[in-house]
Amino acid sequence: MGLNIKLLSEICEVAGAPGFETRIRKVVLREIEPLVDEITTDAMGNVTAIIKGKSDKKVMIGAHMDEIGFIVTHIDDNGFLKFHTLGGFDPKTLTAQRVIVHGKKDLIGVMGSKPIHIMSPEDRNKPPKIGDYFIDLGMSKEEVEKHIEIGNPVTRERGLIEMGDCVNCKSIDNRVSVFILIEALRRIKNPPFTIYGVFTVQEEVGIRGANVSSLDIQPDFGIGLDTTIAFDTPGAAAHERVTSLGKGAGIKIMDSATICDTRMVQFMKNTAHANDIPWQPEILTAGGTDTAGIQRMTPGGSIAGAISIPTRHIHSVIEMAHKNDISNCIDLLTACLETIDQYDWKLE
Repeated sequence: MGLNIKLLSEICEVAGAPGFETRIRKVVLREIEPLVDEITTDAMGNVTAIIKGKSDKKVMIGAHMDEIGFIVTHIDDNGFLKFHTLGGFDPKTLTAQRVIVHGKKDLIGVMGSKPIHIMSPEDRNKPPKIGDYFIDLGMSKEEVEKHIEIGNPVTRERGLIEMGDCVNCKSIDNRVSVFILIEALRRIKNPPFTIYGVFTVQEEVGIRGANVSSLDIQPDFGIGLDTTIAFDTPGAAAHERVTSLGKGAGIKIMDSATICDTRMVQFMKNTAHANDIPWQPEILTAGGTDTAGIQRMTPGGSIAGAISIPTRHIHSVIEMAHKNDISNCIDLLTACLETIDQYDWKLE
């Protein structure tokens, strides 16, 4: 069965900067309502979809709803906006980009900076800094202030397209995981353990939503869902690739915030092999995911691992994932949730 590209597009394109996830949360709630036994939303805005299992043991799956973005910090006398980042950015990815400022109404803006024509030779050779950029709304200060105020969120503007065997959009990180979790919830029937599918907030600014949810749920088992680096492009050495597009679901071994439980890693590998699901190992030496919160923010910890979606050009507006990898991740998550009771989880 092919991917629901229409739904994936909506999920990727809708706004939801860290702390401002209202719009993406509404889409999630609409989609999961007919699929699960119970839905809760906590004070921070995390959405938990519960499917009751044959056992009271708990499996928490985390997929963060937020996307990297910005927050307005200043409106100058000419109507230009200064901003602070919400999440990690490579400054050069801001050049010549459109953004959406979410105030009393949405306004399209552009990321501006000093033209290269009037830069000094020294400045031309310096890498750009976040502080070099401003947002131009094409309006006077008086017009801007009718709609925008300090503290309004800003997101990037870019629609999803299909490119060959891939999809390309802003916010593939991590909306593709939101999509994968929804599609897995759609498939699951009579799971052995109770499933807590959590669509978390504020991951991009410190795994905050997953921490809160794990404290509340206290899962026995945990699975994080997030994108990972696919540096399989020209100039990349084999040892730098982390993952490659089209080679299957990533099974995380570690990142900078988590060393995955070896039992969960082996269980995922066994499940992939048993179901003929292509997979690849993932070790990411920088960056963390909701897996860290799921693993540690419960008394005694949970048996946790992660399924990772290989993604090129990450944290830019041209993030790219392979359709087959997305399908493989849905298949692997579904199979793991359906057979998690069949593994020997004893700690040696």
